[in-house]
Amino acid sequence: MRDLIDVWHHAEALGFGWVSVWDHFYAADASGRPECFEAVAAHAALACETSTVTCGCLVYSVGYRHPTVLANAIATIDHLSGGRAALGLGAGWHQAEYDAYGIPFPSAGVRLAQLDEAAQCCRGLLRDESTTFDGEYFQLRDAKCEPRPFQEALPIWIGGGGERKTLRTVAKWADGWNVPFVSPDEFARKRQVLLQHCEDVGRDPAEIRCAVNVALAWKDEDLVEQFDGLAEFFRGAALTGSDEEARDKVGRYIEGGADQVNIALRAPWQPDGLERAAAALGVKEQGKS
Repeated sequence: MRDLIDVWHHAEALGFGWVSVWDHFYAADASGRPECFEAVAAHAALACETSTVTCGCLVYSVGYRHPTVLANAIATIDHLSGGRAALGLGAGWHQAEYDAYGIPFPSAGVRLAQLDEAAQCCRGLLRDESTTFDGEYFQLRDAKCEPRPFQEALPIWIGGGGERKTLRTVAKWADGWNVPFVSPDEFARKRQVLLQHCEDVGRDPAEIRCAVNVALAWKDEDLVEQFDGLAEFFRGAALTGSDEEARDKVGRYIEGGADQVNIALRAPWQPDGLERAAAALGVKEQGKS
């Protein structure tokens, strides 16, 4: 845990504006290593160990915690951080974790429906005095989340790139959309799909912050070390090669509509690599990442 905290401190000192944990019990790569700290506890530690960055989790699986439990945890984390917390939600995908822990892993359609309902529940709990919700998977009766979050409108992010259901859920309920490890061209295309969903549901797309996760691996061997057998899958969404190539790729994401580019670090941590990225991308000059 000390190594992870050191990474948070280092990223904050370099000027990055967002630091996130993830919600996995087993490493989400080809290794199957069960080496992950529990997300809510790690999220709370992140809030306490930092002072300026937004403290996120991209993303909490709605299958692991009831939305009322999660909303109360996030409200508490928001107070611990002094109003810097963000909630990320996702449908969940890493079946090995579910199977190992005896957690039901329903079909993709059911998990996406649960995501849509959980987003509505969390939005109500974190924004309204009380919430009543009668869904197929979640039911709330005059439910309250007290104390209220430190922020008046704690941001809710939805992660994923599914174009028919996930992006429609983003258009309806999210303040932010995050898609992991897609190329700049694919990101731009998916964002256009999101814009169409926004038009269909009457949502102003300017209300939704758009972000993409990218890998950081300056050398090919770094990519393999981080992602094992999935290295080739991540290559198209990795900052690799020269500083100029990294800047060009980030610029292409921004041209495609990205408001935020998240560098998704994997162990083993390479502080020098993160420092190089911060310098190459002008993180401190921009005041954001």
